[in-house]
Amino acid sequence: MALLDALRAACGLLVSGDAALWGIIWISLKTSVLGLLLATPPAVLAGYLMATRRFAGRRLLLWLAQAALSVPTVLIGLLLYLMLSRQGPAGGLHWLFSQPGVIAGQVLIALPVLIAFTLSAVQATDPRLAETAISLGASRWQVMQTVLHESRFGVMAAIINGFGRVISEVGCAMMVGGNIAGETRTITTAIALESSKGEFAQGIALGIVLIAIALLINAALMLVQGDLPQQRGAA
Repeated sequence: MALLDALRAACGLLVSGDAALWGIIWISLKTSVLGLLLATPPAVLAGYLMATRRFAGRRLLLWLAQAALSVPTVLIGLLLYLMLSRQGPAGGLHWLFSQPGVIAGQVLIALPVLIAFTLSAVQATDPRLAETAISLGASRWQVMQTVLHESRFGVMAAIINGFGRVISEVGCAMMVGGNIAGETRTITTAIALESSKGEFAQGIALGIVLIAIALLINAALMLVQGDLPQQRGAA
């Protein structure tokens, strides 16, 4: 019965447009989208260069990019906390326990995902595409545009997976943001807080939102990969 009561209360919060609940959702979406927008251009460029260029230290960068995918977000949060603390090298920015600090954490979390997926997408393209573009007199910038256009579905999958990674993480947002109501409290940190207090209604409501976002992200990924049209055709 307690679970059913909590579910009813959670649905009531969602339907009623509870200001505190939707404020948390807005902060989470805002910081995640901004972090992803800031991380995408340098990550896509880095993934492209690592896939198409041969240079000293390339293997080391490839290894670091792959290894970064396994780094816990709470460790990223700890390192960023030390950087942004008053005694840290970036303490003058005053980003600790603020939305810019949370966004900085989202950027660091998204970068390895975006780089790794872009790298794989570019490596999967036919190398003759770039060779043909060069033979036709294309500049380096035009060659990159051509290759990225050809691998656009893989790059879009990178962006979608990057968004899923940043919006669902809790460790870094908790460490750097401090879970401040109305400022840095995100969906995941709010779920952790409410559950620890035994207040499950808001946690369940936010969990429903997070699941809905995950379903939408995966549906978008399936559309990008072309699975949904194939399934309709098979049906």
